[in-house]
Amino acid sequence: MKVIQSRAISAAEARDIVETAQKDRELGYEQNLAAEHLKKFVKLKTEDAKKLGEELASVIRMSPETQAQIINILPKTPDELRLIFAREKFSLKEDETGKILEIVKKYS
Repeated sequence: MKVIQSRAISAAEARDIVETAQKDRELGYEQNLAAEHLKKFVKLKTEDAKKLGEELASVIRMSPETQAQIINILPKTPDELRLIFAREKFSLKEDETGKILEIVKKYS
């Protein structure tokens, strides 16, 4: 398998990619496990995940990896959100935390 592109995506987008691949060809054992996991645990539709990502980007600038984690986890508390942002080089202000949690709540 050849890597064409590498970027951070949400689990909802990954689910769509795997489902498309299943239609085109036979998946390997690990890929089938990943497909089952994504079908079982992904909470959002792809369109909603993309909208959530756009809204998050409008509030604060963050890495694509952090944005994908927020979309995947859908944090409910400030502490959960702080854990996701722990690897960033900055810390969230209280108003930014509130705005992000409000946006996430709309999609939960």
